[in-house]
Amino acid sequence: MSRNQFFARGLRDSVPMLVGIAPFGIIFGTLAGVSGLSLWQAVGMSLFVYAGSAQFIVISLMGASASAVVILLTTLIVNLRHVLYSATLQPQVHGLPQRWRLLLAFWLTDETFAVVQRFYRVHGRTPLAHWYWLGVTSALYAGWVSSSLLGVLFGQAVPDMASWGLEFAMLATFIGIVVPLLRNQPQIAAALAAGAVALMTYSLPYKLGLMAAAFSGIAVGVVLERWRAPKPEDASGKELHS
Repeated sequence: MSRNQFFARGLRDSVPMLVGIAPFGIIFGTLAGVSGLSLWQAVGMSLFVYAGSAQFIVISLMGASASAVVILLTTLIVNLRHVLYSATLQPQVHGLPQRWRLLLAFWLTDETFAVVQRFYRVHGRTPLAHWYWLGVTSALYAGWVSSSLLGVLFGQAVPDMASWGLEFAMLATFIGIVVPLLRNQPQIAAALAAGAVALMTYSLPYKLGLMAAAFSGIAVGVVLERWRAPKPEDASGKELHS
């Protein structure tokens, strides 16, 4: 395929994710306007931060009068998952020029990772596949920014839009992202542990429950992965018998 065909395929494959992103972006724009952010501040956050969950956390913490340090640390910890995303996709892009890697790194989100990782899992390291990634990220980025703009412009004109339950679309999207990636017992256990801790710590201030859930899921996953890994003496014993 040509690079234009890869790009067009990325645009097409991103459509299901846009269904979840649009309501979420509208809610963010609405809450940003209610929280006192101007049109340019709200849209600028979507343009230059481009991190849906982090943006919601910032709005929430600002409303709770949290300090800048708390806001920065919370968003940093919540976004640490992108380190894992980057490590997973790095073998696919390590040969690209730096300008490409910087661009794709900025546009890396949960939805982008889900779509792009599925493509690489099926097709492997395909030449020009970074144009597919660019197609996916272009569509999702445009969808997030435009829906944020709509939320700021029309959110205050529609009474109590934030209570309509539109965020369920994003919840369903995240479920669709996570479930296909759970392929073994440690991954399933990590997801269940994180979900359970998130429910138990939901009432903690400053979104500390999210951090507790993330660390719990990581800890359970790491412990089970190590427990499942073959021990050195077992591996050497197998080699001797073979």
